[in-house]
Amino acid sequence: MFASAAASSGEPFIETPVAYDAILLASFGGPEGQDDVIPFLRNVTRGRGIPDERLEVVATHYRHFGGVSPINAQNRALKAALEAEIARRGLDLPVYWGNRNWAPFLDEAVTAADAAGDRRLLAIATSAYSSFSSCRQYREDFARVLTETGLGDRVTIDKVRQFFDHPGFVQPFVDGVEAAVRGFLADGVAPERITVLFSTHSVPMQDAERSGPRDVDWGEGGAYAAQHLAVAEAVMADIAQRLPEAADVPWKLVYQSRSGPASQPWLEPDINDVIAELPDAGAEAVAIVPLGFVSDHMEVMWDLDNEAMQSAADAGIRAVRTPTPGVDPAYVSGLVDLVEERLRGTPVSERPHRTALGPWFDVCRPGCCENVRAGFKPAAAGILP
Repeated sequence: MFASAAASSGEPFIETPVAYDAILLASFGGPEGQDDVIPFLRNVTRGRGIPDERLEVVATHYRHFGGVSPINAQNRALKAALEAEIARRGLDLPVYWGNRNWAPFLDEAVTAADAAGDRRLLAIATSAYSSFSSCRQYREDFARVLTETGLGDRVTIDKVRQFFDHPGFVQPFVDGVEAAVRGFLADGVAPERITVLFSTHSVPMQDAERSGPRDVDWGEGGAYAAQHLAVAEAVMADIAQRLPEAADVPWKLVYQSRSGPASQPWLEPDINDVIAELPDAGAEAVAIVPLGFVSDHMEVMWDLDNEAMQSAADAGIRAVRTPTPGVDPAYVSGLVDLVEERLRGTPVSERPHRTALGPWFDVCRPGCCENVRAGFKPAAAGILP
């Protein structure tokens, strides 16, 4: 549904070339002024009946930064970087940018593409892992936009594979962890007294368990947790090769930004709880790695740079927050590599991946990443339901 002819076959990998007209850069969106904050949060939580007074609690994070989320500026920079890399490779592909929750909205981007005659779109969502909010929700929004605009009869939207273990996404994290560990070692911190915490957004356990194809036993936390663990292992393996003296540095996957009721189980442990326990484990320094995030948006700037760093200060240990991919050349080049995979129909055997879980699917599998609250809605770039 809503797919190119090649992707309509339902095969998990598209190994035939597709002549796409344009790239659709799809993101979360964020407010760009104090007056935008509550309307933006209403969009984020639409359908959940959350009153404005509860939204105002989250709004304080945005108001701390003048009501401006950094995500839109970052997407402008990413769009420009993608356009430059696409031009460098001689690919004639314009990039349209649209958000789920704030201007420019996805329907504006898709409508603009159609008006320009660009009707075979390949989407890049600014989220690397598999879950409802990081993959299927984008796919459902693509289908909704095509339906609501009446463009579903002539515009198609495919999506690049989830890129959690593509080398271009992983490399900036390797570089950041290496720099942090080298800095600690140079200052005389023993390797066993350094801890690396890989942090990602917590999600409800029920959602996590439904992430990824349902015919695979992913273990606790579903494909979402399995993917993060696999990438963290790849990062630490690289660190051990680059810094043999750091081969035994302990690490852990932790979670942040929980927003649900206390009665609802979410993925744990929370990063702040883990940091508080580090001194008793003998740790003197911690590298905080935003593994679940592609750029320094609000959850990174508030929950890590503010709360987690304060937790480290309270615990009396040194802390460094490592960079997100942002517009790192390796990351930008990797995203365009993913585009070229689909333009060329690159065989699966030739697609780079850093973990045994990859390369991930081009066409999402049946029942992948169900929304527990709302069930399945029509979605592009995948097989029903």
